[in-house]
Amino acid sequence: MEIEHITYRRCDLVKVKGRLDSASAPEFDEKLKQITNSGRYRIVIDMGDLQFISSAGLRALISAQKVCRRYNRGEVVLTNVPENIKAALDLAGFTTLFKIYPDVVSAVANV
Repeated sequence: MEIEHITYRRCDLVKVKGRLDSASAPEFDEKLKQITNSGRYRIVIDMGDLQFISSAGLRALISAQKVCRRYNRGEVVLTNVPENIKAALDLAGFTTLFKIYPDVVSAVANV
């Protein structure tokens, strides 16, 4: 798995590439914690190149969402979500917990 982090004025963009499974989820979780610990709570996660997400990856997403939404500070939004990932999110009941945008531009503009 590869993680690319870009900081914008209004939000942070995290691009995830490859497989987000139990081996790579701790690294992903740590990256999200670094962002929130620096006081930034508006995070866009670009899943365009993500091939697979496991329950460990879903836990990292939920954990970050809880931290960002606490005290109404911000939120985690998803963009470019492939159909197989969207099906996994729907199966876990997470589609109601995250806003999903079709592209990065609209996600960054609305976060």
